[in-house]
Parts: sequence; C-alpha cells; structure tokens
Amino acid sequence: MTPASAPTTEPATAPGSRALAHPAREEIRVEGVLHALADPVRLRIVRQLAGTADLLACSTFDLPVTKSTTTHHFRVLRESGVIHQTYRGTAKVSGLRKDDLDALFPGLLDTVLAAADRQAERLAG
Repeated sequence: MTPASAPTTEPATAPGSRALAHPAREEIRVEGVLHALADPVRLRIVRQLAGTADLLACSTFDLPVTKSTTTHHFRVLRESGVIHQTYRGTAKVSGLRKDDLDALFPGLLDTVLAAADRQAERLAG
C-alpha cells in the first residue's frame, strides 16, 4: 500500500501506540490544501516528498525553522490531507497523499509542484 492510499486512521497495534488522525479522502477540502501549500516551508516539504516514493522521517528535512515550527508545518500538512504520517518506532515518517489529491483535484498538485520548480529555477538563476 502506498502512503497516498494508506488508510485514513491507523489502527492501534499495541496499548499505548501513537496513532495520528488524518482526514478521510472525502473530508479533504481544496481551500485547506491550498492553504497548506501556500507556505514556503510546507511547499518545500511537499516538493521533497514528491521527489521520492519512500516515506521520509521528519528528521531528514533540513528546514530553516525551529523543531516546534517544523512540527506545526507537518501537522498543517497532515490535517489538510496533503500528507500521511505514521510512527515507525520513535520516528514519525511522512508520505504524500498524491493518489487522494489527484482523485479529488486532478492536476492541482502537479501544477503547484511544476510552478514551484519553475520559481526555484528562476530565483536561482
């Protein structure tokens, strides 16, 4: 199962397990997705996730903000339905919910990511 099609809630596998709440596909709203993608730090996270099929630990992201602010950005992305997060041991890993977003808003994510790539090239040159 890919992160994008992962269940919206993680079943508890053991007492004390830490499941994270995620909106079901039908609960994802375009304004929440656009809000999440409008922030440069969150867009940076999404661009990095889009560049890999793997789930990435939050600690692998090199972001120009504090750890608590990083946690906030991941929470906004998760609660808006842009990413799926789960715990693997003590690490929280994230994956893009591309299948869900493409089903609900065809072309939106690809268009935003392409625009971000063009902007990054323009600003670097």
